[in-house]
Amino acid sequence: MVRKLLQPFYTVYIILTFVAGLLLLFPVFLAVSIANNAWSRRTIWRIIRPWSQTWLWIIGMPLRIQGQKPMKRRYVVVANHISYMDTVVVFSAIPFYFRALGKAEMVKMPLLGYVYKQIVILVKRDSSHNRARSMRLMWRAVKYESSVLVFPEGTFNESPKPLKEFYDGAFRLAINAQTPIFPMIFPDTVDRWHYSHWWKVWPGRNRAIYLDPISVDGLTLQDVPALKEKVHQVMSEALVKAKA
Repeated sequence: MVRKLLQPFYTVYIILTFVAGLLLLFPVFLAVSIANNAWSRRTIWRIIRPWSQTWLWIIGMPLRIQGQKPMKRRYVVVANHISYMDTVVVFSAIPFYFRALGKAEMVKMPLLGYVYKQIVILVKRDSSHNRARSMRLMWRAVKYESSVLVFPEGTFNESPKPLKEFYDGAFRLAINAQTPIFPMIFPDTVDRWHYSHWWKVWPGRNRAIYLDPISVDGLTLQDVPALKEKVHQVMSEALVKAKA
């Protein structure tokens, strides 16, 4: 009963603080993005990371990291996707510069869409040509610029299972670039912001759990199904354990 009464006010608070932060930082993003190169993308990440950490603390969802921090190198980062909050939490959770694969439709959002397209590798899933282009851009990024984040489920997991089936993309990328996979899980974001409605937000525990990196040394594209299944199993078991 109390939650039903307070949730609309908390939702308004979430929106106001987010928009205020975006408006405050947007001139900086605009100025930095003029260069439109790796330096500008890294600089925007350096601004977004502390902003996301501060905002999560302000709204009562501070992120707690569990697990061992991986060695400093480039990775193909994979994480479960269960909440709108995931796209903010990743900046607090991932301890190194990365670029994410994201939906091209998001660039239509006012202001936020502009920032989004500066740092995200865009993909239109209904276009085979665009998917192939995105794969080339991710390969180039992980070889020469940064780690790459992929949500291998593709979209929200609305099933009763810990994870949906994974797409091949992240695992093909890791093998082609011979770059290890760094899996991580977000067991609590669905409780912080439920996917069913945009206003279903509530403060509380918020964890990011690092899992052990998985080597792809010597693997070929024929090993994609086995690698995908291995990572799926590791992440599923970790999610079940964390939720328990």
